[in-house]
Amino acid sequence: MAKPEKRPWLKIFLGGVITGAVLLVVSAYAMLCTDQREFCSVCHIMSEAALTHKLGTHADRSCNDCHAPHNWLFKIPFKAQAGIVDFLGNLQGKDVPSTPSKTTRDMVNANCIACHAQVNANVASMSAKPYCVDCHRNLAHMRYQPLAKRTVSYE
Repeated sequence: MAKPEKRPWLKIFLGGVITGAVLLVVSAYAMLCTDQREFCSVCHIMSEAALTHKLGTHADRSCNDCHAPHNWLFKIPFKAQAGIVDFLGNLQGKDVPSTPSKTTRDMVNANCIACHAQVNANVASMSAKPYCVDCHRNLAHMRYQPLAKRTVSYE
């Protein structure tokens, strides 16, 4: 009677594939959870932003739909860096997030333009100001600010 051929490499390969698939699913779920307002608002430094986002026109979107790259290769390091800055701000007792960097402002602007491409096609001059939020500052946050304090368009 012939012995069955042993294939330890097959077990190792299949184990690696299964482990990789599990890690991918867990990573995707963790990424999804850490994108949400519920996660971001855990830190006191983000409590005002979370409240105004909840009342804003983009309340159905996650925080990182606007504030982070959509491509995973760029999103993971971007979120890690922003998370460290916010974490340190919490430790230092800051009450508001730090002023966004040029990279963050560029990211938010690129996401505005990408999501609102149909609307942008009808805008006469997209170059009037460098960033969408220069005119639409309170659209996502503080939409329900009193009229006396509004300084931008809500279109």
